[in-house]
Amino acid sequence: MTNSNRFAPYDADALPAAIVRYLAAKDDIRGRESIIDVFAADASVTDERIRYDGRDAILGWLGTVATEFTYTTTLIGQRREGDSGWVVLARLEGDFPGGIAELGFRFTVQADHIAELVIAPV
Repeated sequence: MTNSNRFAPYDADALPAAIVRYLAAKDDIRGRESIIDVFAADASVTDERIRYDGRDAILGWLGTVATEFTYTTTLIGQRREGDSGWVVLARLEGDFPGGIAELGFRFTVQADHIAELVIAPV
């Protein structure tokens, strides 16, 4: 499904390994530090319109995400965007304002590492 507005059902087997590993460990407080190596050394993450550049900043972001709210994530869809891009659609439910949100995790993968991740409403 290249460059489509539609999402295919979530299928980890169709995604690059770095994305699957990140998504599997991102909600596990103990596992977050172990996944930093899926990011390129010069990777960036943008979450809530704040950009984190480099692994040290991303590791700090991973630590703060774990403590702000309690929530569960259900991965519900995905689509390919170009040669190196993927968007994974997730439904979050928890104690944050509004209680339910659908977010897109927009990944750019280069050389088997996540080069960029942008998390924003779809």
